Amino acid sequence: MDLHTTIGLTAAICTTFSFLPQAIKVIKTKNTKGLSLEMYSIFTFGILLWIAYGILGSDVPIIIANVVTLIFAIVILFMKIKYK
Repeated sequence: MDLHTTIGLTAAICTTFSFLPQAIKVIKTKNTKGLSLEMYSIFTFGILLWIAYGILGSDVPIIIANVVTLIFAIVILFMKIKYK
Protein backbone atom coordinates (compact mmCIF):
# COMPACT_ATOMS: atom_id res chain seq x y z
CA MET A 1 0.00 0.00 0.00
CA ASP A 2 1.46 3.37 -0.95
CA LEU A 3 1.67 6.45 1.30
CA HIS A 4 -1.22 8.19 -0.48
CA THR A 5 -3.58 5.28 0.18
CA THR A 6 -2.35 4.85 3.76
CA ILE A 7 -3.00 8.50 4.56
CA GLY A 8 -6.41 8.33 2.87
CA LEU A 9 -7.45 5.22 4.78
CA THR A 10 -6.22 6.65 8.10
CA ALA A 11 -8.11 9.90 7.52
CA ALA A 12 -11.19 7.93 6.49
CA ILE A 13 -11.10 5.83 9.65
CA CYS A 14 -10.73 8.89 11.89
CA THR A 15 -13.48 10.98 10.28
CA THR A 16 -15.86 8.09 9.74
CA PHE A 17 -15.72 6.65 13.21
CA SER A 18 -16.01 10.08 14.80
CA PHE A 19 -19.75 9.68 14.12
CA LEU A 20 -20.02 6.44 16.06
CA PRO A 21 -20.30 7.99 19.57
CA GLN A 22 -23.08 10.32 18.36
CA ALA A 23 -24.97 7.47 16.71
CA ILE A 24 -24.68 5.30 19.84
CA LYS A 25 -25.81 8.15 22.08
CA VAL A 26 -28.84 8.91 19.90
CA ILE A 27 -29.82 5.23 19.70
CA LYS A 28 -29.50 4.76 23.48
CA THR A 29 -31.18 7.99 24.62
CA LYS A 30 -33.50 8.66 21.67
CA ASN A 31 -32.70 12.32 22.40
CA THR A 32 -32.07 14.34 19.26
CA LYS A 33 -33.04 17.75 20.61
CA GLY A 34 -29.57 19.23 20.16
CA LEU A 35 -29.17 17.97 16.58
CA SER A 36 -30.05 20.01 13.53
CA LEU A 37 -32.33 18.26 11.03
CA GLU A 38 -31.17 20.62 8.30
CA MET A 39 -27.50 19.93 9.00
CA TYR A 40 -27.89 16.16 8.95
CA SER A 41 -30.04 16.34 5.79
CA ILE A 42 -27.45 18.40 3.93
CA PHE A 43 -24.61 16.33 5.36
CA THR A 44 -26.23 13.06 4.24
CA PHE A 45 -26.69 14.45 0.73
CA GLY A 46 -23.05 15.54 0.74
CA ILE A 47 -21.98 12.05 1.72
CA LEU A 48 -23.93 10.63 -1.22
CA LEU A 49 -22.04 13.03 -3.48
CA TRP A 50 -18.70 11.95 -1.96
CA ILE A 51 -19.59 8.33 -2.70
CA ALA A 52 -20.36 9.24 -6.31
CA TYR A 53 -17.08 11.17 -6.50
CA GLY A 54 -15.18 8.18 -5.12
CA ILE A 55 -16.83 5.81 -7.56
CA LEU A 56 -16.12 8.08 -10.53
CA GLY A 57 -12.48 8.37 -9.48
CA SER A 58 -12.10 4.74 -8.38
CA ASP A 59 -10.92 6.02 -4.98
CA VAL A 60 -11.42 3.14 -2.58
CA PRO A 61 -10.71 5.03 0.70
CA ILE A 62 -13.27 7.69 -0.20
CA ILE A 63 -15.87 5.11 -1.19
CA ILE A 64 -15.45 2.94 1.92
CA ALA A 65 -15.28 5.82 4.39
CA ASN A 66 -18.33 7.51 2.99
CA VAL A 67 -20.45 4.37 2.78
CA VAL A 68 -19.79 3.73 6.48
CA THR A 69 -20.36 7.42 7.32
CA LEU A 70 -23.60 7.32 5.33
CA ILE A 71 -24.86 4.46 7.47
CA PHE A 72 -24.15 6.41 10.68
CA ALA A 73 -25.64 9.61 9.25
CA ILE A 74 -28.81 7.84 8.08
CA VAL A 75 -29.28 6.27 11.52
CA ILE A 76 -28.92 9.67 13.19
CA LEU A 77 -31.15 11.38 10.60
CA PHE A 78 -33.81 8.68 10.95
CA MET A 79 -33.78 9.03 14.74
CA LYS A 80 -33.96 12.83 14.46
CA ILE A 81 -37.04 12.57 12.25
CA LYS A 82 -38.66 9.81 14.34
CA TYR A 83 -38.12 11.48 17.72
CA LYS A 84 -38.55 15.11 16.66
